[in-house]
Amino acid sequence: MSGALRKNASIARLLQRKQAFTDFTDPINRIHPFLRNQTQTQTREYFRLPNAFRKVKEYDISPSLFTSSFSSSSSSTAVSKVGLIGWYLGMVKSRPVLTKSVTSSFIYIAADLSSQTISKSSSEPYDLVRTLRMAGYGLLILGPSLHHWFNFMSKLFPKRDLITTFKKMAMGQLLYGPSMTVVFFSLNARLQGESSAEIVARLKRDLLPTMLNGIMYWPFCDFITFRFIPVHLQALVSNSFSYLWTVYMTYMASLEKAATVTS
Repeated sequence: MSGALRKNASIARLLQRKQAFTDFTDPINRIHPFLRNQTQTQTREYFRLPNAFRKVKEYDISPSLFTSSFSSSSSSTAVSKVGLIGWYLGMVKSRPVLTKSVTSSFIYIAADLSSQTISKSSSEPYDLVRTLRMAGYGLLILGPSLHHWFNFMSKLFPKRDLITTFKKMAMGQLLYGPSMTVVFFSLNARLQGESSAEIVARLKRDLLPTMLNGIMYWPFCDFITFRFIPVHLQALVSNSFSYLWTVYMTYMASLEKAATVTS
């Protein structure tokens, strides 16, 4: 009798352990059927497409994580550019004549090399002596003259209204432009070994066509320079405009000697 009781107790304990194991592996079976149905419905709705997208959007990664390296490199480049411009503007204020003269020299070098590239054949070498003449003209004559001319114009006509701008343009076309063109042609011809008679013949041949072409180019450039640019930067802007003009001028200066009239 006692053995049968012990056997029944053992069977009861085994059944309890099996039930506990079943509850552990499938805890939803222990929930009320209504709650179990609600849980399954919510589980199915959670995996629907809109909810899935909403869950993904919660964990979007900021684009700044990927662009931080690019933005840092671009910002450093911008800082370097700003630093270079700031340095140049500081040099314009602290050493205006030297800075404008060196700038003019570099522009004349670039313009002369461009002019030679256009006019010469591919087999011909560059005339570096000619380029050196142009660099010296920009450094020693044009750069300092531009600085003093623009300062003189700002003192003579301090305003920057439309009428004053046209007055400055007229002064440039009537005085500064012709005089600098004569100096350029004469000095370049002298450095090439031409005589006084040959220089006069060159001026008779080349000066008037050059002035007429200048009238079609420089008034627009002078209007922008005098109307909108501060006086301490006017030489720089004028030098920038003069690049194309200098290509033409260096070409004209490199032409052969003009024929002289002998009595």
